[in-house]
Amino acid sequence: MPEFKDLSVAYFSMEIGIMPDIPTYSGGLGVLAGDTLRSCADMNIPVMGITLLYKKGYFKQDIDSHGNQVESEVEWDPYAFLQAMPQEAEVSIEGRRVRIKAWLYNLVGSAGQINPIIFLDTDVPGNEDYDKKITHHLYGHDDKYRLAQEIVLGIGGVRMLESMGCTGIKKYHMNEGHSALLALELYNRLSGQKYPIDGVRKMCVFTTHTPVPAGHDQFPKELAEQMLGNMLEGKVRKEAFYNDKLNMTYLGLRFSEFVNGVAKKHGEVSRTMFPGYHIESITNGVHSFYWTAEPMRKLFNQYLPGWENDPFNLRYILGVPKEEIWSAHQKSKEALIRLVNRQYKAGMSREIFTIGFARRAATYKRGDMLFSDVDRLLKIAEKCKGIQIIYAGKAHPKDAQGKELIKRIIAKMKEVGHKIKVCYLKNYDMGIAKLLVSGVDIWLNTPQRPQEASGTSGMKAAHNGVLHFSVLDGWWLEGHIENVTGWSIGVHPEVSKENIHEEDVKDMYNKLEYIIIPRFYDERDKWVEMMKHAIAINGSFFNTHRMVQQYVSNAYFE
Repeated sequence: MPEFKDLSVAYFSMEIGIMPDIPTYSGGLGVLAGDTLRSCADMNIPVMGITLLYKKGYFKQDIDSHGNQVESEVEWDPYAFLQAMPQEAEVSIEGRRVRIKAWLYNLVGSAGQINPIIFLDTDVPGNEDYDKKITHHLYGHDDKYRLAQEIVLGIGGVRMLESMGCTGIKKYHMNEGHSALLALELYNRLSGQKYPIDGVRKMCVFTTHTPVPAGHDQFPKELAEQMLGNMLEGKVRKEAFYNDKLNMTYLGLRFSEFVNGVAKKHGEVSRTMFPGYHIESITNGVHSFYWTAEPMRKLFNQYLPGWENDPFNLRYILGVPKEEIWSAHQKSKEALIRLVNRQYKAGMSREIFTIGFARRAATYKRGDMLFSDVDRLLKIAEKCKGIQIIYAGKAHPKDAQGKELIKRIIAKMKEVGHKIKVCYLKNYDMGIAKLLVSGVDIWLNTPQRPQEASGTSGMKAAHNGVLHFSVLDGWWLEGHIENVTGWSIGVHPEVSKENIHEEDVKDMYNKLEYIIIPRFYDERDKWVEMMKHAIAINGSFFNTHRMVQQYVSNAYFE
């Protein structure tokens, strides 16, 4: 294991997804963080991850017979996966001293490099009851609770690094704005310098993931002053507020020398949203080895040795026999269908064309678009040898519209269930995601443009030869080649900046009926050729090894 003093980059993220059994993530942001840190370990880049512990996790999802999402707390034992560390740090919240302890997870890279991830925990003897619960729930409660969490993450995180002897940290990477208070802590440490902001900027990297103004974290000035107290005294005060609010995105922008969006289009959107700031683009990726299912891994090992350490080798999949690719995919599909049939009595078959849709149940993702015209969908199913549809996804506990969306989807599933086999998988997590992205035949994505900053589930599907069928937004603008790597839905953004919903629906049904389903059933050779291209073109590029190389070249080391 590297000495803490030898680590040179600290990667801060509100959530980090390492494995399903450590429920400290809710979705794409946390899974990306986990994949990023995995690639850093594989590539021998000395990075430490910093996040919060979340003793009660995000939440466990159940769905009742009426389609209502029912939430319950997650019970898990940190001692089963993490090592309690002796070091502590302290922050002030509303004038109270809040003690923070640390838990360690050692992330082991493919060549044995060990990168630590630190989980911060305020459930410490001596803290007041409210303060003990600050690190209990991911994205829980109100603004006050959220700001308390961000104080612990940003300010407490920097202090914990110091407590642990991490004297070699040169860069602080903020994965989204939640940790941006770390910049204020660094600023206060440099306040004796003539231009402390320049010193902080040299140390900070900021990645923004949000393409709409409403999604950016901000807190009322009065609340910030109440919670942060003397942290806002002196020179730092005039740097902290934007439009009389503590805006975490603007903190990240103002205090970082390198700022990036997470896809080319998202970089453009961010530059429009935040004029006056230099914002680069580094398109997200996924960890190739982690997200490739075992049958496809075996095939890659046989024909593409070294692919796990250099995913560019996936380009050479084009020379692999088609029947072997199809056989590997069918094994992955069998694993998914077995689980769905065992747990949900869905009666699905490996031979039937299967559509997958799994992501956060947010309204802009238009999860019910596939059921916009039930009659048309049923006619398409009647015309072919069959369709199966598998859904998964959680709505935030406070997102009434997201919960209503789940309810609507399940109601529509019941409407078509007599002719189409359907299933909504409960409690979507990384384990279910691995089965889905490798086991369905096509991955459906229907966001409202330009609200998909990047998206990564389609990249995971591509590594497994699962074809993408999506609105042209986020990463798909870069990965899409029509009839080669998958298919688009709706008009191109150059024709219309925003979706025309009716056009999207019509195009989706037309392509399913006349192009996609006939190709699956009647032109298997062409289908498998497209699977090869999805792996070769998109798997080889949309991975975190390439992404991390870009951060190393552009942001981490001078």
